[in-house]
Amino acid sequence: MDKKIKVLIVDDSAVVRQSLSSILESDPQIEVMGTAADPIIAVKKILKEVPDVITLDIEMPRMDGLTFLRKIMSQLPIPVVVISSLTNEGTEVAMKALEYGASEIIGKPAMNAAQFFNESKIMLCDAVKAAAQAKLSRLKIGKTPDAMLVQPKYSADIILERSGVKTRIVDTEKIIVLGASTGGTEAIRLFLRALPPRMPGIAIVQHMPEGFTNSFAKSLNRISHLEVKEAEDGDHLYQGRVLIAPGNHHMLLKRNGKGYVVEIKQAPLVNRHRPSVDVLFRSAARYAGQNATGVLLTGMGADGAKGLLELKESGADTIAQNQETSIVFGMPREAIKLGGVNNILGIEEIAPFLVKKFL
Repeated sequence: MDKKIKVLIVDDSAVVRQSLSSILESDPQIEVMGTAADPIIAVKKILKEVPDVITLDIEMPRMDGLTFLRKIMSQLPIPVVVISSLTNEGTEVAMKALEYGASEIIGKPAMNAAQFFNESKIMLCDAVKAAAQAKLSRLKIGKTPDAMLVQPKYSADIILERSGVKTRIVDTEKIIVLGASTGGTEAIRLFLRALPPRMPGIAIVQHMPEGFTNSFAKSLNRISHLEVKEAEDGDHLYQGRVLIAPGNHHMLLKRNGKGYVVEIKQAPLVNRHRPSVDVLFRSAARYAGQNATGVLLTGMGADGAKGLLELKESGADTIAQNQETSIVFGMPREAIKLGGVNNILGIEEIAPFLVKKFL
């Protein structure tokens, strides 16, 4: 068996520490090596044994989570999963945590209903595994951890059936659809910052929980020449606009005359995610076809791989981020293995490639 991922839980709430321990210990690939009520206690435990991953709350006594995160990343880099309450104030702070080097950000698990608890459990364990993979990518990458066996793994079929007819669409606007997961927030930031304002409309799925995608979109809007916003149901996608799928909702592309709108909907997790890249890519393959360009960036797992292949088969151009610049070379690797990728590029090469293509 592969070595278990050792996790240190840092949270000032005893109830949360107990709940997180129970959730993580339910996964046979994860071991909770300890818990800490604040960063000062956490440091003492780290000096005795270095964990593979730290889960970290933001607001804590004696030292706040952001300060602790900066110290860890500057002195002894360890993958950190930030677990934060979904408040408007907290989302801005949590976005700052991503800038400081946090590998993942998720909301605190919901305990009020079995379905939401199970979904939170899936997301938490996957976030820890992805963070551990990100660390290993700088050293020696083993095989991607096997999926948990606690829930059905739906494909995009549950949201939108695959079209049996090859897409033949000529007179529509050009669009770009993009998907990312672990490491994607910074990759998307670098990508959008390098684009001029007259680019085709861009629809993006970044695996991120509800409440955080709005802050993420606002932060991107401040640094980009393009208009960036969290998508709302019925929003039009047009030249110079970027729509970010809202956390906990799938986003589909739909035709609107010669243009496009997005549909935002609640439905089961697809490839263990909501939003799912495969859902966006399948809808783009159906309604945009050769007028779309699909881009798949860093992330653990296979979400988006089949969708990118469907885009390619519909006549769309497809791009995958290369291994050298990916924090986790999971999603792009799976798309390449399936034969769904026309171009393999470094993150700094993707924007110039698209500018040359469209302008």
